[in-house]
Amino acid sequence: MFINYAQQQPVLLKHTTLIDGNGGKAIEDIDVLIQGDKFSKIGKALKAGNAVIKDMTGKTIMPVLISGHSHTGNIIGTQSSAVNYTRDNLLHHLKRYEQYGVGALLCMGTDRPLIFNGFRDSSVAGLLPGARMYSAGFGFGMPGNPPAAAFDINHVFTSGNDPEIAKQVAILAKLKPSFVKIWVDDFGGSNKKMPQDIYTTIIKEAHKHGLRVASHVYYLEDAHKLIDAGVNVLAHSIRDKEVDDALLKKMKEKNIVYIPTLAREVFEFIYAEHPSWINDNFFKNALEPGVYEMLTSPDCINNIKNSAGYARNKKGLEIAIKNLKKIYNAGIMVVMGTDSGATPARAEGFAEHLELELMVSAGLTPLQVINIATKNAAKFLGCDAAYGTIAPGKKADFIVLSNNPESNILNTRSIISVWKNGAEVK
Repeated sequence: MFINYAQQQPVLLKHTTLIDGNGGKAIEDIDVLIQGDKFSKIGKALKAGNAVIKDMTGKTIMPVLISGHSHTGNIIGTQSSAVNYTRDNLLHHLKRYEQYGVGALLCMGTDRPLIFNGFRDSSVAGLLPGARMYSAGFGFGMPGNPPAAAFDINHVFTSGNDPEIAKQVAILAKLKPSFVKIWVDDFGGSNKKMPQDIYTTIIKEAHKHGLRVASHVYYLEDAHKLIDAGVNVLAHSIRDKEVDDALLKKMKEKNIVYIPTLAREVFEFIYAEHPSWINDNFFKNALEPGVYEMLTSPDCINNIKNSAGYARNKKGLEIAIKNLKKIYNAGIMVVMGTDSGATPARAEGFAEHLELELMVSAGLTPLQVINIATKNAAKFLGCDAAYGTIAPGKKADFIVLSNNPESNILNTRSIISVWKNGAEVK
């Protein structure tokens, strides 16, 4: 599919408020010129004789959000299953993400072979509708591991000397994934943890192929061991204990990336507590048909309240919020991610805005959080040369908001339009 962006008529956004993603204050009453699929100029009183002029007085623009941890393509209605993973369903979900201002995402280890025959590459290039889709391919877990088993991706090994490790990592490497995903956690005691010798070997094999490794993690002790083994990314919050100085030191020295996925924790218990947004269309429109009715049913509410994980998940969120602030203050790279799309309850698109709100509740400012969800996330995916900030030469993927989120992060939800490749998404 060839798109001649050079033939697109230039667009001049006049008198906008600009949040560029770098973390600095919003710039008021500024003009932005878009030529082709890129930002061309940013300044006062810009002129372009043949441009389409749009008066942006009172409106704010910011880069599209980027999620460093999502799952997509597996949900239809109230069911999440590998059989739902089709090209059409992927496009359906990627378009939903885009409508919520999520311009790119990393699917963290639950992808199927069909995307590696051009779909993933075309999506990243912006040639397909919806958010740009990056992939960690298939992940590695233990027998019965809940996420991997649910999606029929359950590569398991007997020991760190198992020759299948090198074989399977090599197969994955040929697909050129953005990361290698491992599930180490015991999921509240319901699953056997991945032994240290196994994940150490997986990490070593991945590094031989130049691949970074991201791990599902819960416990502080596991985080220490994973970092010692060479892991590159902690793909969830540490939720059993507050992080210690020794971990912060190791994370800083080894350039570990931290993805809090606070929204994931909220979705595990919040439907039993009638959240303030439960009837908002911004939330409801992010759900598949039938999911709202399922989540608000008395049976679902009672099941959550009576579940073994109810209190654990609430406590885990409290600890995760404290740990995010400590980790951010230590100068460790934090990237926005939500685990959205893994289950019907983790509302795609809405989850990313909820994550921003939760990060602010941890003590970060809205501008810091936007920086985490744009510039940091683009750097994490290795696409920061083109995306993540609004600057001349960067791709014109951005969101237009009716309200400035600089002082109120909830204003990222006031989406007027989403732009991709220099054109408004219809």
